[in-house]
Amino acid sequence: MKIGVFDSGIGGLTILQELLNVLPNEDYLYYQDSLNNPYGDKDDDTLRVIVSKIVDYLKGEGCKVIVVACNTATTRCISYLRDKYKDLIFIGTEPAVKVACDKGYDNILVMATPATIASERLSVLVANNKKEKEKIYLVGCSGLASAIENNDVKRQEEIIRDIYNKYALKDIKAIVLGCTHYPLIKDLITKYFKDIPLIDGSLGVSLECKRQILLHGMEINKGRGKVIIYNSKNG
Repeated sequence: MKIGVFDSGIGGLTILQELLNVLPNEDYLYYQDSLNNPYGDKDDDTLRVIVSKIVDYLKGEGCKVIVVACNTATTRCISYLRDKYKDLIFIGTEPAVKVACDKGYDNILVMATPATIASERLSVLVANNKKEKEKIYLVGCSGLASAIENNDVKRQEEIIRDIYNKYALKDIKAIVLGCTHYPLIKDLITKYFKDIPLIDGSLGVSLECKRQILLHGMEINKGRGKVIIYNSKNG
């Protein structure tokens, strides 16, 4: 069995790393779609064409399970993909709002791309999990994923500093990292938001992947697996 994983760039590698912790012996094909990065500025029709081509490629390479390691692609495309490719198993990535709420944090900051913040799926997550006294602040971090992708350290710090200045007095108790790129700059975020827990969905995605594999009667590989990384910019 081969597991396909895709993202608009390097962010999904944070998901891949956790998958390797949970399912260390599987074969993985990681599709880094640098050619079409970022996803957040694409309309839904364009994004569906893009991700369909990726899924066609991963399916052609023998992937039966596909992890959408991108919050934007998940919130906007995963229902479409599940309807179109009924023979594949899709595991999505979405902001870990439920995890933060279940832990009892009352002031939660959700950082994500503007496209994810504006998605209907995130609205549903907040509505289904927010308790009466909880405050959830949704922040569309425009340009942050691209700054991480391009290793623009100066721009990363400008964006995080601006967010901190806006929310420093809100008594934030937890931060949900709603983009797979953001865990790559945890040190920068905690430089400003000191001693505030950072929550991302990578472990939950990996555990769900394992659960779906077992649920569909697939065997967990006991041998040594391998990881292949494909970059669309080089294809």
